[in-house]
Amino acid sequence: MAKEKACRACRKVVLDEKECPNCGASTFTTFWRGYVVIADPEKSEIAKKMGITSTGKYALQLSR
Repeated sequence: MAKEKACRACRKVVLDEKECPNCGASTFTTFWRGYVVIADPEKSEIAKKMGITSTGKYALQLSR
């Protein structure tokens, strides 16, 4: 089973990607804590504060 990892550039949480589908970055970490699921980034205050512009699952805190 693949372990979830978070993109270091945009914090999007993915499973088995070589490149982030959100921003195109290729650096990930498996050391992250907490997440938020954004369904409507245009109406979400959290998405605005985090700079998120597309739907998905995002890590709240990255480590290492």
